Amino acid sequence: MSFLSNLFEDPYYQRGEPRRPEELNDPDLIISPDTRRENRLPPGQTRTRKWPVLDAHGTPHIDLANWTLEVNGLVERPQRWTLAEFMSLPAVRVYADFHCVTRWSRLDNIWTGVATREIARRVGLRPEARFVFVTAYDNGWTTNLPLEYFLAEDSLFAWEHDGKPIPPEHGGPVRLIVPRLYAWKSAKWVKSITFLERDRPGFWEEGGYHMRGNPWVGPDGERFRERGEG
Repeated sequence: MSFLSNLFEDPYYQRGEPRRPEELNDPDLIISPDTRRENRLPPGQTRTRKWPVLDAHGTPHIDLANWTLEVNGLVERPQRWTLAEFMSLPAVRVYADFHCVTRWSRLDNIWTGVATREIARRVGLRPEARFVFVTAYDNGWTTNLPLEYFLAEDSLFAWEHDGKPIPPEHGGPVRLIVPRLYAWKSAKWVKSITFLERDRPGFWEEGGYHMRGNPWVGPDGERFRERGEG
């Protein structure tokens, strides 16, 4: 079989051009604001029509019968959901682009899952909560992000991508999606969320990646920390 045949059999390969938000005509769809930009590619990014697989430790084996998502830290009501309980929560759909710090962007995605705002409402954030620390099933892989990005209208815990369950290699059964930051902040295989008063670096941040990771800031996005930067 030829390379071209393999490419076009890829279920995630995008054959058409990215849609504009106004073309979707779906009043229930949450539109990520960056999809309304005239140029949807942040500085230094190139569009990919595929969906590359990148991770730190490989795809973990997750026993779905024992999967849980725990939310703790600076909250009034710590919670833990099983997969069935989590998927019974009110769902939203979000139209967003997806920008990897390795310089590729996959435009034109529709994610389905539970809004991060819904989770925050259920646990009740304490006033001093300012940051979020995420732990994954991937050997305890972690990342951090400011609370305002976690609580953005277009952020969610997703279990579907473009109408299909997210496969394990892309972070299923549930992954975090934070469209306004680089994709390493959108943790795959999410296991727990901890709300903190002070920021705390995660796995890639310990290695020099930016503590915030906004792809639209500066001439080349917030990819790495400057020496001496917290």
